[in-house]
Amino acid sequence: MSIIETNFGHKLDPKRIAIGSASNVSKQGAFYVFQIRVDADDIREYSFSNQQRAVTMRAILIGHLENKIRQQNRKTA
Repeated sequence: MSIIETNFGHKLDPKRIAIGSASNVSKQGAFYVFQIRVDADDIREYSFSNQQRAVTMRAILIGHLENKIRQQNRKTA
């Protein structure tokens, strides 16, 4: 677990923030759908016809979001 400390003294865990920004995979009609909140006003929805692909892509995108959070806080910390 890598916790980052900001200039203001707040401690952040990018992995937990990224997981909290992604919804669970749910079945809607013929598709498996999940949403990821990239920014406060940027919510992206992804849909797949295969549940395993949806779960795998969700994990990959959570990893990318975690790296983005680390980069953003590295610039300010």
